[in-house]
Amino acid sequence: MGDHEHWAQPSGVMPNGLLPDTVCLVTRSLDAERWSIAEKRTEELINCIQPNKPSEERRNAVADYVQRLILKCFSCKVFMFGSVPLKTYLPDGDIDLTAFSENETLKDTWANEVRNILETEEKSETAEFRVKEVQYIQAEVKIIKCLVENIVVDISFNQLGGLCTLCFLEEVDYLIKKSHIFKRSIILIKAWCYYESRILGAHHGLISTYALETLVLYIFHVFNNSFAGPLEVLYRFLEFFSNFDWDHFCVSLWGPVPICRLADMTAEPPRRDTEDLLLSKLFDACSSVYSVAVKIIRVIFLGFVVPSHLGRKGWPDFSTARKRT
Repeated sequence: MGDHEHWAQPSGVMPNGLLPDTVCLVTRSLDAERWSIAEKRTEELINCIQPNKPSEERRNAVADYVQRLILKCFSCKVFMFGSVPLKTYLPDGDIDLTAFSENETLKDTWANEVRNILETEEKSETAEFRVKEVQYIQAEVKIIKCLVENIVVDISFNQLGGLCTLCFLEEVDYLIKKSHIFKRSIILIKAWCYYESRILGAHHGLISTYALETLVLYIFHVFNNSFAGPLEVLYRFLEFFSNFDWDHFCVSLWGPVPICRLADMTAEPPRRDTEDLLLSKLFDACSSVYSVAVKIIRVIFLGFVVPSHLGRKGWPDFSTARKRT
């Protein structure tokens, strides 16, 4: 932003976990007038890629179709989770469905039954929608993946974590308000990560949407929701995480966790100053309401602390993502 930036630290923000002598880079103030113009142009971009009525109707129709197919296989409840109900999906975004049943025997048979009915639809010339590329991914959490009308659909079984994450992020967006700036920022940053830097996509060994949403939320937490708009969130996101000390810390919502303290998961405060942060109480309240049992906590190379993630077949090499950011 050159000569039009003011380099004073806004509101005394002093984040933890950064590389030495980089706080002034991460917290520098921006020219309000010029930034306002840039935010208006950014809003035009977001309006082009954000969910709209036709895309929502199309995805809902596909989801309803797949739900009906699953219900033909066995008695259950099927729910959507992820970016479609959250309304943060990109034009290339997929649909996540999970089926719930109290029948424990289904956990060993559901995938084959769902795969079989989808493959039958794939061969049918009278199917309601075009189904193709049906795959059975035998990951830590089994997933059936297919294309329906060229939209990727992921189907899982009894995965409560995805629904809890959806509810939690809706709570966050409601608390932050400001015309859904949190969701609009997720859309913008996802678009940058997917189309510009090519670092988004867990199935390609890159950053998962789940991890990215955690990072975006962390920026809102550290800067206490003080943004002019989504473009500033993207700017703070890039400055902050390009100057984060990934060699010595991992990112968690409660603050940076020293790698040497991973065993007891002791996080440092997000900031060294004493300002009350808007999201702190929400995190504490939601940790008991929306948390689910986690078998494993692992650290991936870029430095997130994440629970076992839906459908992960292996742990990605984030060195590529780190270089590109």
